[in-house]
Amino acid sequence: MNTAYFTHPLFKAHDNGPHHPERAARMDAIAAALNAQPWREQLQYPEFTPANQAALLRCHPAEHIALIRTLAARGGGMIDGDTHVSPASYDAATLAAGAAMAAVDTVLRRECDNAFVAARPPGHHAEANRAMGFCLFNTIAIAARHAQSEHGLQRVAILDWDVHHGNGTQAIFYDDPTVFFASTHEAGIYPGTGRASERGSGAGIGTTFNFPLPAGSDGAVYAEVWNRLEPELNAFAPELILVSAGFDAHSRDPLAHMELQSQDFAHLARQTKRWAENLCDGRLVCVLEGGYDLEGLSSSLVAVLEVLLNG
Repeated sequence: MNTAYFTHPLFKAHDNGPHHPERAARMDAIAAALNAQPWREQLQYPEFTPANQAALLRCHPAEHIALIRTLAARGGGMIDGDTHVSPASYDAATLAAGAAMAAVDTVLRRECDNAFVAARPPGHHAEANRAMGFCLFNTIAIAARHAQSEHGLQRVAILDWDVHHGNGTQAIFYDDPTVFFASTHEAGIYPGTGRASERGSGAGIGTTFNFPLPAGSDGAVYAEVWNRLEPELNAFAPELILVSAGFDAHSRDPLAHMELQSQDFAHLARQTKRWAENLCDGRLVCVLEGGYDLEGLSSSLVAVLEVLLNG
């Protein structure tokens, strides 16, 4: 398999403050773990550019984009108690979206089989007109719209295994039957959305699936949920699968209470890769979301990356 890996030093420049869990050290830990792998040279490292205004506007109104850009230009500021804008945040966030778009391009043009985007800030909590939950722009939603607008895809699936519900992604596509969204997440924690009864609205009813799980859930629980999801995904028949790959369901993570290990994330990736091979010619792109224990994050990401590369 040919796997493309997208990252950039600018992702470290987004600064949430010295004690924030979503910090630049995440990128350092990932880089160190990846550099220790004998197969790292087998990865492709394509170049990419920031998302432009037109790409951002597919998911966010101009006022929201201007707010983030202006705050950054003024030296930064707080959106809420968790979500910060620093001088480099607008550039980092648009580059993160550009990386996800380039990953979609690379996979759909068959320049590689699959791809992983290791970027920050994360994106899946960002709603169309609201930055929240450490997220400024919804990176994976922008990538999905890019696949539809620039490549003509009719059906895109987004699977979110981050421990927190991807409320922003869900909200952006809630009434859209062309985007399938499924989320596994710990029940009762931030942001408080993602009930099993949330199934979409209007024409989008039946393309949203939520699996709120109790604290303490382990890899066996997640594997069973993934099995339950399979017939729904098969019925949707996506032309591309995107994954919001958060690693904060790891047992070491300080912001949640789940019991996954790195091999459990590898199992989810292996199943998802099989779905992509069966349904959409292997077209699969993973985009980093959460994961705040550095060892849990880096070991899990490397385990997933090895699955993408070697099976």
